[in-house]
Amino acid sequence: MATNFWGEGNIGTKPEFREIASGNNEPRRLLRLNVYFDNPISKGGGEYEDRGGFWAGVDLWHKEAERYSNLYCKGMRVLVIGRMILEKWEDDSGNECRAMKVQASRVGILPHRIDRVVMMVQERPVPEVDEQMVIRLSANEGM
Repeated sequence: MATNFWGEGNIGTKPEFREIASGNNEPRRLLRLNVYFDNPISKGGGEYEDRGGFWAGVDLWHKEAERYSNLYCKGMRVLVIGRMILEKWEDDSGNECRAMKVQASRVGILPHRIDRVVMMVQERPVPEVDEQMVIRLSANEGM
């Protein structure tokens, strides 16, 4: 069973990149994060208390996972969107273990503690804006 999830939290450990064999196809790429999703409650006077925060593993399957593993780092504030699932496994003693995990569709970097952002050069050209089309569209907006 899965539930839609979005949450804001801090990456708690160095991100882990893995390639998983996928038959004869290209391997699947996984970025695994460990995120603490906090729940800050104001105590007044600018102080906060965390109530009900929790740790969860976050899995992001993406062709760019290896590159992303170099972007994300411990302590970074992120917004995670995905599905929360209950993961079950047996430990070495045969005991059943359970933990909540997020299968992420998006992991956005939030600007807290970010010093600068450097963007890559865009590989495909941006189409030119047709000024006459923009003017025509603007003129038709009032209709």
